[in-house]
Amino acid sequence: MADAQDRARTILVAGGGIAGLSAAVEAAEAGFQVILVEREPFLGGRVARMNKYFPKLCPPQCGLEINFRRIRNNPLIRVMTMAEVEKIEGESGNFTASIRVYPRFVNEKCTGCGKCSEAAQTSIPDPFNVGMSSVKAAYLPNEFAYPMRYVIAPEVIGTPEGKAIEAACEYGAVEPAMAEQSLEVKAGAIIWATGWTPFNISALSYYGAGKHRNVVSNAVLERLASVSGPFKGVISRPSDGKPVKKIAFVQCAGSRDENHLAYCSSVCCLASLKQATYLLEQDPEATVSIFYIDVRALGRHEGFFDKVRQDERVSLIKGKPGEITEDPATGIVTVQVEDQATGEILKDQFDLVVLAAGMVPSTAAQKIPAPGVVYDEFGFVVSNGQTPGIIGAGCDRRPADVSSTVQDATAAVLRAIQACRR
Repeated sequence: MADAQDRARTILVAGGGIAGLSAAVEAAEAGFQVILVEREPFLGGRVARMNKYFPKLCPPQCGLEINFRRIRNNPLIRVMTMAEVEKIEGESGNFTASIRVYPRFVNEKCTGCGKCSEAAQTSIPDPFNVGMSSVKAAYLPNEFAYPMRYVIAPEVIGTPEGKAIEAACEYGAVEPAMAEQSLEVKAGAIIWATGWTPFNISALSYYGAGKHRNVVSNAVLERLASVSGPFKGVISRPSDGKPVKKIAFVQCAGSRDENHLAYCSSVCCLASLKQATYLLEQDPEATVSIFYIDVRALGRHEGFFDKVRQDERVSLIKGKPGEITEDPATGIVTVQVEDQATGEILKDQFDLVVLAAGMVPSTAAQKIPAPGVVYDEFGFVVSNGQTPGIIGAGCDRRPADVSSTVQDATAAVLRAIQACRR
């Protein structure tokens, strides 16, 4: 009887981004046991990789730290990083989930001192900076990571370097024998909040994405602008590291296009407006051009749009570029577009071009491992048709900004509590 009661009072949350974090703390503060499962070695997801939020333009650490503190102070929350839910069986109020946990080769004794990293010699691409910089094979996922615990790259385990890393730790935190684990947990309801991935801009061959060094996605620009990014907060060209003075944003890059993403992600316009402010604040002499179909900044965000477009250094051109080329010698990028206001064909050169890529739900590629879950044509979880007790949240349900995602996560918790009480 006690086991059944514990199961009914437990909510499993898959995904440790802003939706999963919000759901976990809300459910725990309502008195439910929470198991929070995240595949990366840290919590925070895409938000942790942002430079700033809009419209207040404050760093994401503000909101994340509040949630991390709530997690630390709540014994009802169990956090499992480097883990993923592989299988779900059962029914609302009585689920069994199989979870695979991958080794980070560092245990809970880690103090974050960094001596293991000092002993490491091998460098690997930094996943936090989407491979634009490198880290040692013993690394902290990011400077604001939760849990604040290092990770050892598996390629050095069992090597002389791996042994030197182990010997450098004074606290016995490096654990080379750590192995992959499989375990089962019981839950009354499951909140699926695995988030989103940026649309793969390499599919846009006419923009040279993936080939031109100085044509990047909006997600990459967040890292280029961040003080923890590859250029320490100075927006610079990936090709040569030179600071950017002239930048172009191409809206709807692959979005609202039946050949790629047929829908609008709703946040890309505001993201580009926000990113324009990054460069303008960095360099008062910099200029920004935004090529758009139409700008979608509705409701309370319209004031933010007005503020940015009134800056004389910002040019908004109604037109979708037909071609983007890059000079291999100089790295200068040329954008060609028809200005729909005048009918004129424009050609202009830029240091960097940013493609405003849309949001693709994680569930488009990796479905919820349970029978009966319903998705729409784009892979988003359908609220009214899914398996009872398994609740989609945040960008698994629809594209959304951070604020809307948090609200949706709270709604998911209410539905999960109802499922637990059936």
